[in-house]
Formats: sequence, C-alpha cells, structure tokens
Amino acid sequence: MKIIDDAIKRGQTALSEYESKKILAFYQVPITREVLAEDENDLMDATQKIGFPVVLKGCSSDIAHKTGKGLIRVDIRNNDEAKIAFKEIINSITSVEKTVLVQEMVKGKRELVAGMTRDPQFGPCVMFGLGGIFTEILKDISFRIAPLEKPDALAMMREIKGHKILDAVRGMDAANRDMLSDILVTVGTIGIENDRIKEIDINPLIISGSKPVVVDALVVLDSPYGQ
Repeated sequence: MKIIDDAIKRGQTALSEYESKKILAFYQVPITREVLAEDENDLMDATQKIGFPVVLKGCSSDIAHKTGKGLIRVDIRNNDEAKIAFKEIINSITSVEKTVLVQEMVKGKRELVAGMTRDPQFGPCVMFGLGGIFTEILKDISFRIAPLEKPDALAMMREIKGHKILDAVRGMDAANRDMLSDILVTVGTIGIENDRIKEIDINPLIISGSKPVVVDALVVLDSPYGQ
C-alpha cells in the first residue's frame, strides 16, 4: 500500500494514529470520524464538520503513548475550549511534525483490545481481549494464527475470562459479535496482505451502543528498505 511504502521510504518505524486508521478504514474496519488539523483554521473546520463533543490528540508517527505525554484532551464542548486545548497540545509536541487529530467523542463503557503481531515462526497472529487500562493489568487475551474465519474469531471472544462483558449487562446492549468477528478476521487479513506491517495495536476498541468502533490504533512497521 502506498501509505506504507511512503512511510518506510521516509524512515518511519510506525504510522501515526491518523495513518494507522486510514489503513483500517481501507479494509472497512469501523473507525472514529476524525480530521487532521495543522492550525486553528483547520481546527474550526474540523469541529464544525464533526460536531461537539470532540477529543483532541497530538498526532505524529513518533508519538506512541499520547496519554503519558499529556497530548490528549477529551470532552471538548465548544470552540473556545478547542482553541485552548489545541494550543496546549501543539506546545507539548516535541517532534517536528506538529499536527492535532480532531476526533468525535465515542461514548461507551466497554473497552476492548484487538491487534496483530508477526511471529517469526507462525507469521501474523491475531489478538483479542479486554482493553483500556485493563490490557496490561489483567492480560485477559486470546490469540489465533491468521488467516481467521468467523468461527475462529467467535471462539476467541468466548476464551477470554471477561467474555460476559460482551453480553447485555447493566442496561447495555449486547456487543455486535458479527462486527467484532469481522474486525478480527480483517486484522489477520491485513497482516497476511502487508508483510511490511510488524504489529497492529487497536486499543481501545469501544463498544458504542452495540457496535465496536476503533478509537485509537497504532501500526508498527518493519525496518526500512535496505536496513
């Protein structure tokens, strides 16, 4: 894919969140509505297009952990708040690439994680589990070697200890398992069809109503050509 080839030629070892989601969207994985802003004019256009509330994030190919670097502002409800947050984020970005991702605020209490890692022996392997802050704490995940079929993806969902989070609970609709299985199958397909992708990290994958939406994503690339 051109976006991957161009990034590798520039010496990038990862795609930005915006670029990573472009890859996912190309494969019809549901992502947040978002616009990249370089200045306040872009910001105002973005907020008008998306509508409040929005989330603002620092966006660059060398920014992997935005929360720890203070590069995220959530639940922004008007243009004045957006302008203040934009300036704070821009001033905190230390990389040459200074852009801000303006993103719809997806509401949902259930956060999942999905992804792909390229194993030296088995090739692309797909991962699914509990996401958000619980990814590292609970390590409640399951794996399958790609390619996956729908029954494989459904089995992965049943294997995690917290699988009941996908059921109708506390007034929340049951998660759309068909959509979730499509995402897992597709993540495996992306790994098979793009051997320059080393890892895909989708976290969080939020259940909004019943539908899963990719809120944040990172695509890690293989080393540049000739290295």
